[in-house]
Amino acid sequence: MASDDMGRRLHDRATRGETLSAEEKTQLDRWYAEQDRAESDVLRVATAEKTVTALQAQVDAALAQLAAVTKRIQEIAAENGALRQETAALRRQLAQLPSAQPA
Repeated sequence: MASDDMGRRLHDRATRGETLSAEEKTQLDRWYAEQDRAESDVLRVATAEKTVTALQAQVDAALAQLAAVTKRIQEIAAENGALRQETAALRRQLAQLPSAQPA
C-alpha cells in the first residue's frame, strides 16, 4: 500500500458504494489487514498493561498481608517471652517454698 491516506480514500469510496478495480480492492484488503494488525497490537499492549497493573495490585495486597502477619508473629513472640519469664519466676518461687508433705 502506498500510503495510509490512499487506504482511507479507498475505504471511503468503498463505503460510499463506488466500484473499485481489482487492484484497488486488493490494496483496500491489505490496508484493512494493516489496520487490524495495528489495532491488535494496541489491544495487546493495553491488555498487558492491565495485567501488569492487576498483578502489581495483587503483589501490594500480598505484601500488606505479609506485613500484618509478620507484626502479629512478633507480638506473639514478645508475649511468649513474657510468659517464659513469668513461668521462670513462678518456678523460682515454688522452689523456695517448704516441701509439702503428702496427706
